[in-house]
Amino acid sequence: MKAFARLAGCCNPIALALLYVTLTTSAQAPKHLPALPLSPISSTVLVAQMTHSGRLPLPAIEGLLKSTTISGSCTPTPCVLPNVQASEVGAPVNETPLVSNPRNKTQLLAGGNDFNCASSMLGFYTSSNSGSTWTHTCMGTLPGQVGLGHPGVGYDRLNTAYAIGIDANLDLSGSSIVFEKSTNNGATWTSPAVAVTPTISGGFTDKPWLQIDTNPGSPHLNTLYISVTQFDSPPSTQFFQSQISVSNSRDHGKTWSTATVDTALFPDVDQFSDLAIDTSGTVYVSWMRCTSFAQIGCGGTTASLMVSKSRDSGNTWSSPVVLAAVNLAPGCGSSFYGCLPNTSEPVSEIPAMGVDNSGGSFAGRLYAVMYNWTGTFMQVQVSSSTDHGATWGSPVTVAPPTATNDQFFPWLSVSKDGTVGVTWLDRRNDPNNVSYEAFASLSSDGGTTFPVNIDLSSAPSNPFNDGFGGGFMGDNTGNTWVNPGPALRASWTDTRSGVAQNETGGYRPE
Repeated sequence: MKAFARLAGCCNPIALALLYVTLTTSAQAPKHLPALPLSPISSTVLVAQMTHSGRLPLPAIEGLLKSTTISGSCTPTPCVLPNVQASEVGAPVNETPLVSNPRNKTQLLAGGNDFNCASSMLGFYTSSNSGSTWTHTCMGTLPGQVGLGHPGVGYDRLNTAYAIGIDANLDLSGSSIVFEKSTNNGATWTSPAVAVTPTISGGFTDKPWLQIDTNPGSPHLNTLYISVTQFDSPPSTQFFQSQISVSNSRDHGKTWSTATVDTALFPDVDQFSDLAIDTSGTVYVSWMRCTSFAQIGCGGTTASLMVSKSRDSGNTWSSPVVLAAVNLAPGCGSSFYGCLPNTSEPVSEIPAMGVDNSGGSFAGRLYAVMYNWTGTFMQVQVSSSTDHGATWGSPVTVAPPTATNDQFFPWLSVSKDGTVGVTWLDRRNDPNNVSYEAFASLSSDGGTTFPVNIDLSSAPSNPFNDGFGGGFMGDNTGNTWVNPGPALRASWTDTRSGVAQNETGGYRPE
């Protein structure tokens, strides 16, 4: 393994994944997730590939709770919503995007890297009652290919739901971002179809994100957008390329076009994008750019969070600007981008964005949430822009100064009245800084202050119960605004049942 560590910084990311599978072949199946290669490819893809190839048999799951639905009401306000498990009990589920139908805020769509879905490893969950109950389905795959996770979810204003993920051959060749859609809130879905292919010949499509223009006055209403990290193909020198691309469809997924937003050459790496759309139809894409230190990854380095925008439905993009500089958590030998302290969990740095599309005092303001490694713990922060992303203010902390345990996997969304809702995972209630709970905070003053932190979890989660021995729990959480309320509904990777599942909860303010 030491020999592999020396090789990890010098090779193409796809070749690294294949080399790792060869080096870790063993007559005895591992009980926990082995150390991942120091590859810029997302940990979700690497874990999915290992599982499909049989190098990572899933653990036997015994004695799990049948449900983690917590009964109870949320009245009078303000109140914390009951915790409800969206995914089915069984194999691990992690990485939990969440969206509500803009035409019907009681309809929700969530997703997960779902290891119960043997072929695609993509599970999707729908609710028609604001998250009180959920139904489950597995995404299909293209013929002859396997799914590699990374769920994305969205609704247009025609009551159509969309779900996306990655398909590829087992050796990661022939990759694409695929999608399905449903016109009955997930009761049935279309067969998977290709949305995005590599921008680099023979390359690999990684970490997609889906956003749909649902602004009634937008000239691009109902346009679908998918941002993707693109990597080049083997064989290659250490100077591989990574790109951020955005694809769009103006005809409900029948046809797609793709534009490259930014290209980085190793040791610089682009990864972890997000999208937001304002009332004019302007699309914003954010991502992280880091520089691999001494060819061993970006963990422990300072990264730049970038943003670019398009006013023409994604055909052309502005020159990127830096929205914030952040310190990444130190690595632990198993993640290119840093690890959750006291575990081997890879942690991503996704600058999740939201935009105030209300007619209120802060209309048009952009927000981005991130974490910053302080030197002793991960701290959630929010930065905002009042000039359409041209300049950004200094990040403000979301938790109080007394909260000095790790805060990670943050997400952000803005309500129809301009309230900024931030959710994240927080270890403040564990003196040992291991177990976590989901927290939320709201800002009604344009992101200047986040006066109250709300504990959303009715039980703590131990990351070592993630189903991978504390080695993998996906890349992100999610949140959205729902009715009645409005209420901020959150989704997160939760281990109270004994293995990671998609848990939902939230907060209904006054």
